[in-house]
Amino acid sequence: MKDILWLIQHTLRKTFRNKKNIILYLCMPLIGIFIALLAHSDDQTVTLHVGIVDQDKGEITTDTIQFLKGLENVEISMINEDMVSELISSGKLDTVITFEAGYAASIYQGNPGHLRITSIKGDTVNAYIKSYLHQYIDNLATIGYAAGGNLQTFETMYNNFQQIDFKLTTNNLEDSSSSKYMTNQTIGFLIFIMLMSATNLSEIILLEKEQRTYYRLLSTPINARKYILSNIIVNLIVMIMQILVTITIMRTLFHIGTNIPFWQIFVVMLLFSFVSIGLSLVIISFSNSRALASALQNFIVTPTVMLSGCFWPIDVMPESLQKIADFLPQRWTLDTLTKLQEGNSFASLYLNLMILVAFALTFFLIAVYKFSRNNTTQNFI
Repeated sequence: MKDILWLIQHTLRKTFRNKKNIILYLCMPLIGIFIALLAHSDDQTVTLHVGIVDQDKGEITTDTIQFLKGLENVEISMINEDMVSELISSGKLDTVITFEAGYAASIYQGNPGHLRITSIKGDTVNAYIKSYLHQYIDNLATIGYAAGGNLQTFETMYNNFQQIDFKLTTNNLEDSSSSKYMTNQTIGFLIFIMLMSATNLSEIILLEKEQRTYYRLLSTPINARKYILSNIIVNLIVMIMQILVTITIMRTLFHIGTNIPFWQIFVVMLLFSFVSIGLSLVIISFSNSRALASALQNFIVTPTVMLSGCFWPIDVMPESLQKIADFLPQRWTLDTLTKLQEGNSFASLYLNLMILVAFALTFFLIAVYKFSRNNTTQNFI
């Protein structure tokens, strides 16, 4: 155990002696957070700026304007007719509603008119206003139609309508879709960095072989098993730090709601860290130089990460590629986190967790077999 601890200290000291590695292993995962924030920076409430031109000056018109002022995310400004073109063209107002003279009279007759909406942005802006305004005016027109043109009857029915004795209470539900996508993008980038970091840390084995340090270590009481085990532990320490730093900053500093308990995310990503380490050892076991290891890393890691939906939603890919993704551990990691976000219990996802464990064991077994069959250098196992 003493030898393993010394090897761990030796590897950590050699790795982080270069300050660039601190940025690579601990700061790079945070880039995923910034990418997610930039991608969803436009997901915010938009306030519509609406100008009102009141040429009718009637009670019905005043009440309609008050109704519009009560709408959420709408800012009302009273303007004159001669200001409409300037304010619309300059972008200071999104749309202008003009109540022409005769608007109230048309309501009394049950045939609403004398209402004009001016905008250069079209229904992308007007649809929200129109949906509420038309419903309100239709209610008034129905009263006017029922009154049959009798002003006194209309006033009575209208006052009853205004003093209606029931209320509609609305509750806003938080839209969690944005947080879900941001979480998936952040974790997807973290997965990519973990795979790259694992291979880079495992390449230390090849580096020390090239520098003959490995063989000098084996001339001491340290054997190959202890050496490989220490490298695995170093990998695990770095990845745990990456997971903790990323999730903590994502939740506390940027307030990205994951909708998943901290420990559940940590356990899922910890399982994936074993997958990453196992895959890195497989790459190293099939490489006799760092150049070949880097080539295999680029050939394996980047395409599988892209196919797994780490950089974009997997739904945008063709169905054939989605089926390929089912054979990749990155996809099962993201799928587990997505199902946890959807409200599935951690215990109910035992199959996903077992699949991740199976991937890790498979990679480790392949690496052990390949290392044991490697006759060109000292046996690792």
